[in-house]
Formats: sequence, C-alpha cells, structure tokens
Amino acid sequence: MKNWTIHWLDASGNFYDHRSPIIEALQSAYAVLARYVQIPKMDVLIQRADGHTIPELGISGRAYRASLFALSFDPDNPNFANSLFGGALVRQIVHEVHHCLRMAGQGYGKTFGEALVSEGLAGRFVQHVMQSQPELWEAAIPISELKAFMVKKSMLSEVRYDHSRWFFGRGSIPRWFGYTLGYEIVGNWLITVRADTVDWINVPAGVPITAAIKSGLIAKD
Repeated sequence: MKNWTIHWLDASGNFYDHRSPIIEALQSAYAVLARYVQIPKMDVLIQRADGHTIPELGISGRAYRASLFALSFDPDNPNFANSLFGGALVRQIVHEVHHCLRMAGQGYGKTFGEALVSEGLAGRFVQHVMQSQPELWEAAIPISELKAFMVKKSMLSEVRYDHSRWFFGRGSIPRWFGYTLGYEIVGNWLITVRADTVDWINVPAGVPITAAIKSGLIAKD
C-alpha cells in the first residue's frame, strides 16, 4: 500500500486487537483496485465510532475528497466481526476509494442526479471488481416500487435536495431509496454498453440518467 498513509485516531477509543485484520482488508482492497485503476496517494483515517456505523455491519466509510477517506468501526456491534472477516470491509474500502477517484475527475456531484449516479457507480464498480452481490442498501427497494415513486428527470437537477431524506430515508421515502435507485440507474446504463468500453470512474452523470429515462426507471417531465 505504498500510496496509502493510514492514520489511527485513538481519541474516541482504541481498538488495537483489530488492527491486524483491518490492515489485511486494506491490503486486499488495494491489490484488487490496482488491477483496474492507478491508485493515487491517499490518507486513510481509521476511528472507533460506537453507535455511529451501519447497524447491519458495525462499520461504515466516508470519502471526503480525492485524497482522503475514512473508515469507522463499532467493535461492540454484534455484526462487526462478520463484517471484519467476511469481506464487507474490503468492499466498503473499494466503494469509498471509487468515490475518491471520481472526486478527482467528474466530482461526486452537487445535484440529486449526480449523487445517485456516483453512488450507483461505486456500488456497481465494487460488484464488478469483487464479483460480489449487491449490498443491502443497493437492493433495499423492489424495482416496481422505485418506478412507483415516479422520480422525474427535472428532480435530478435539484441542488438543494435533501440528501439524508433520499438516501437514508425519512417520511414517505424508505431507507436507502437513493442507494438502490442509483444502483439501478447505473445498471440500466451498463446493459447498453460493451463491457470493455465502460468508464467506471468519470462517465458524466447524464449518460446513465438518459439510459434510465429510456428504461422507464426515471419519468420524463
């Protein structure tokens, strides 16, 4: 991992007993990524965050910019051990690194549609390089229900959209709606292109969105 510098943040509580498997997961992710992309220099923040991870995993990740992403862990979570050793952590790392790579080019995006595509691309990229199944948040809503919500093309250009509401759920929006919709938007696009021509990192958001409109996943205005 010559291009990654790991920073262990201990103020919120150390977890020395888990350092070895975390490093192994980082090494595994790095090796997988190196087969598909040129890995730039990045800082990796690692912290304990009891009660502030994905409950179903006991871990979570966040990309801050092209050269920085963070991993948070809750060792007291009953699902933590399975995530640590079962592959979920490696996939989470690959997902966040994809965000960083996109931030270095197209950017994560400021609009609702750009965010949907960035999340969908990261999820589909993980599936591609890891040969894995969709994550819980990428298959949380049946496609029939996604279409029933009638997300319109004009909504995707909104800058002042409520990210938490659409992606984490609130009110009439189910939990993880945005992640699942983004995953399907990119999936609609992928079936229209040859596998060897896919731009996994910097495809403009409008390209997958156009494919989603043609498929009926996104409604025309």
